[in-house]
Amino acid sequence: MSTASTTEHPMVETRHQTQLLTLLRDEGPMSRVELGERLELPRARVGAEVARLAEVGLVETAGPSASRGGRRSTLVRLAGDLRVLSVDVGATSVGVALTDASCEVLVHTVEDCDVRQGPHAVLKRVAALAEKIREEVPGKLIAAGIGLPGPVSFAEGMAVAPPIMPGWDRFSVRDHLGGLLRCPITVDNDVNSMALGERHAGVARSIDDLVFVKIGTGIGCGIVLGGKVYRGVAGTAGDIGHIRLDDYGPTCACGETGCLEAYFGGAALARDGLTLARSGRSTYLADVVAARGAITAQDVGRAAASGDFGAVNLIRDGGRRLGQVVASLVSFVNPGMVVIGGGVAQLGHQLLAEIRSSVYRRSLPLATGNLPIVLSELGDTAGVIGAAWSATDRAFTLSS
Repeated sequence: MSTASTTEHPMVETRHQTQLLTLLRDEGPMSRVELGERLELPRARVGAEVARLAEVGLVETAGPSASRGGRRSTLVRLAGDLRVLSVDVGATSVGVALTDASCEVLVHTVEDCDVRQGPHAVLKRVAALAEKIREEVPGKLIAAGIGLPGPVSFAEGMAVAPPIMPGWDRFSVRDHLGGLLRCPITVDNDVNSMALGERHAGVARSIDDLVFVKIGTGIGCGIVLGGKVYRGVAGTAGDIGHIRLDDYGPTCACGETGCLEAYFGGAALARDGLTLARSGRSTYLADVVAARGAITAQDVGRAAASGDFGAVNLIRDGGRRLGQVVASLVSFVNPGMVVIGGGVAQLGHQLLAEIRSSVYRRSLPLATGNLPIVLSELGDTAGVIGAAWSATDRAFTLSS
């Protein structure tokens, strides 16, 4: 491996250091006086903690702070050479990014990649992409985070019985990737990572209670309560794609029938679009099949945008079904915002209007009176920003 791939792991020694680093990540550079006030610590203690963190390369001094009367003090900030690697594995693609310690994306690359190739092939590709982008933006790698498209045991760092990920069940992603990258790793469900990304850098910035719905190849939901991801006992909270809507519906990838995902995931849209084309109910999609021999969810979206009646109805039906499930979530969780993201969300405002209509019609007025239901603004960076956030939480936590 090149020198760009060598890593060091600065040790966090006290709870106050964890709080100080997290505060600098979340709110930017601060003076020692401000840090003392926010952490309720005496000036001498703040000075000692900052000195120790500077010694191990986690913080550095910036310019002078704003005057508060008297001599201006020096700002403290997270060290500029700290790097966090973040990975967003989807069903058909992988995104790898490098961020600074404040989770600002410095470089980001996305490639086609089939998760069904299995963990060894996919993680080897991740490691190769990581080495490449680390050469572009050198620095000190302190942690990495990865989101996977299936149920994840966050505590164990592995996927558990993921429906669309053959070969990944209970494979220790954390240990394997940690061995390749030689740094601490956090592993989470991709939708949880996207929810965190929206919470910290997107349209839901600073909203403590939110629901993030991803519509891609599959459908999932990240739930943030009190500013933290709610994962449930086994890590499967928010797995709304496999809520059954009809006992006699289409077969789902999980083996059951009538799941939400079987009606409105990316694969379901492509399937139904092909049916429209072959039946002659969509001339637009029939032309696509004639030219290419296949249909994608994006083709259905383009057909709908052009006013194709059959494609518009597909999106309306899917949005209505999704809205039905989201309405139940809204009644149960009472979030401050619902964010819709993922590849199929690029169908845009036709889809959003149908989801909104269904949610507002089915949920109690008290829950929806001031509830924004909006499209993600972060696109494919939501997952990598959220994965970086989880990774810095790990890096800034008291070492055992």
